[in-house]
Amino acid sequence: MVRFPGVYVAIITPFHDNLELNLQGLKEHVDWLIQEGADGIVPTGSVGEYASLTAAERASVVETVIDVANGRVPVVVGSAAPSTKIAAEWIAHAKQAGAAGVMALPPINYRPSEAEVIAHYERLSEEGLPIIAYNNPHDYSTDLKPALLHKLSAIENVVAVKEFSGDIRRVHDIQRETDLEILVGVDDLAMEGGLLGATGWIAGLTNAIPGDSVRMFKLAQQGKMEEALALYRRMLPLFHWDASPRLVQAIKYTMELAGRPVGITRPPRLELTLEEKREIRDAYEYAIAK
Repeated sequence: MVRFPGVYVAIITPFHDNLELNLQGLKEHVDWLIQEGADGIVPTGSVGEYASLTAAERASVVETVIDVANGRVPVVVGSAAPSTKIAAEWIAHAKQAGAAGVMALPPINYRPSEAEVIAHYERLSEEGLPIIAYNNPHDYSTDLKPALLHKLSAIENVVAVKEFSGDIRRVHDIQRETDLEILVGVDDLAMEGGLLGATGWIAGLTNAIPGDSVRMFKLAQQGKMEEALALYRRMLPLFHWDASPRLVQAIKYTMELAGRPVGITRPPRLELTLEEKREIRDAYEYAIAK
């Protein structure tokens, strides 16, 4: 049985104009995504600005999302932290709050050895929640290559991988070398991943265009290439922002364009330039053109 099938939205964290946490906006956003067909919600990831939240705010975001989802869709909580101990504590909190699983990075503060990566996930597994190992070698020092994922898949609660390397060929290698579920982690490889047999997609720009995103991925999984491609090509210029360092700002600005403003990002992230806004606006208008 696939634990995390379909499109899981790595959600933004809304802020008021004074940059205080906007829990009402968060509730409305989660409810809207579920109504639009999202298969799951992933709070407190990089898109959710987890590193800009206080511990109390982060806990509140997790609890609010799980409360609003209310069992309608699974909630998978981002557990990134500067140490294994703190990451395990966030997983324990997620479990107590009712999360269905966690998305867990390898150690993030330095370049760990393979043995340290394995020990890290073994400790996180002890908390008893299903783990989606998050491979993001662009922003962090560790690359969870298929050979390492083969070893991690032997850990009891490591059941899936979010693949963000950008190398779509790895889907084949991971399928061959492990029994892990594969969730595409790059928006502009979502269709390709679905066609190759990825079981899910943890999506970013889908915060702003959930309906068409979900439809496209399901068509790709069903092998309906022509129909999936028609949707995908429209959204692709916007999806290219998923690999940009300005991703979070791009998502929040796109949501403003979609009529669902959620505030700006907290420092150190700065606002978009006028040129960036123009490019995103053009991409969004192209994505929603019928």
